Amino acid sequence: MSKAIAMVLAGGEGRRMDPLTRERAKPAVPFGGRYRIVDFVLSNFANSGILKMKVLTQYKSDSLNTHLSRGWRLSPFLGHYVESVPAQMRTGPDWFKGSADAIYQNLNLITDEQPEHVFVFGADHVYRMDVRQMFDFHLETKADCTVAAIPVPLAEARAFGVIQVDREGRMIGFQEKPREPRPMPNDPSRALASMGNYLFTTEALVQEITRDAMADQSAHDFGKNIIAEMYDRSRVYVYDFAKNEVPGQGPKERGYWRDVGTIDAYFQANMDLVDVDPVFSLYNDSWPIFTVQYNYPPAKFVFADRTSGRVGTATDSLISEGCIVSGGQVHHSILSPMVRVNSYCQISESILFEGVNIGRHCRLRRVIVDKNVDLPAGTVIGEDPEADRRRFHVTEGGVVVIPKGMKVDV
Repeated sequence: MSKAIAMVLAGGEGRRMDPLTRERAKPAVPFGGRYRIVDFVLSNFANSGILKMKVLTQYKSDSLNTHLSRGWRLSPFLGHYVESVPAQMRTGPDWFKGSADAIYQNLNLITDEQPEHVFVFGADHVYRMDVRQMFDFHLETKADCTVAAIPVPLAEARAFGVIQVDREGRMIGFQEKPREPRPMPNDPSRALASMGNYLFTTEALVQEITRDAMADQSAHDFGKNIIAEMYDRSRVYVYDFAKNEVPGQGPKERGYWRDVGTIDAYFQANMDLVDVDPVFSLYNDSWPIFTVQYNYPPAKFVFADRTSGRVGTATDSLISEGCIVSGGQVHHSILSPMVRVNSYCQISESILFEGVNIGRHCRLRRVIVDKNVDLPAGTVIGEDPEADRRRFHVTEGGVVVIPKGMKVDV
């Protein structure tokens, strides 16, 4: 493990997450109140003992870079680090052309560190994973590349790379986002999908991405070009993520992995956290999710005038530090730090980002409110879909999104 390095791909634009990605990269989007999406992959590596991490950034990376520099400080004395690497245009005047090109343009990071194995993981998924078990599988099979995979419903498989394997776990087929995914042989309702997490021997990785860089017609994408072609000439094996065991994890959570590539998927993954017995729990002391720590005061709930209904309450919700619920009601919702909910408000199934202020008598249902929005008293959102579409961004699933800093009129 000491001879391994992690390359985390965090430069994606995240167009399907607009408007949450108008001013930030997708891995920097807040999640679960006080975390960022990137915290999950970094925490998995840290908990697994992979303590050399390079985070490759590109698109609107200031928020992400700030988060990494303030929250992810490991010990350089022991050779441990989480380092943000911006696009450097080392191979010419071009930004990253794809995920494989991002590694190619940063080959110096690998040659300088001289690892024997390189993890290449995405930064925009929510899950827990002990990557040591994938590493052991990689060594046992003597693989040149190991791909982590998980079964998904056939209807959802069109959004992923779909894999076929033999009885030994070796890859024998690959479809990149196919219109008609091939189902698993023993389960016609599901397909085996790539999680976008790869482990390479250094020699194989350098060889493959260098070959790809010379191909003018390539999209320079790991799934579409590297993996889809590599399995024919190299030992590419598939690691079954469903078998991964994380300390402190209950059976309900095993195999939990969410690609939060759309706002509806992002919203649902957040809602997975607030149930009484959540399918994905943030309260696992044996495998914590790390993030930046700010000096905010405790959350506060005030007023208990039950006669008038002016009671500050929160039920089935996550309330971050610095929040004040002042005579309002919050249910099945997530509040990021320093949110204020004023008297007689009703907030349900909603996500409020940092610094949001909700005026008196507001009603919100299935709403995401980005940072530093001040909703005036009496605002009602989430009850009239047509009225909401005239004013705000509304997803196919009916989630209303208010962009960062938007001025909202009653």
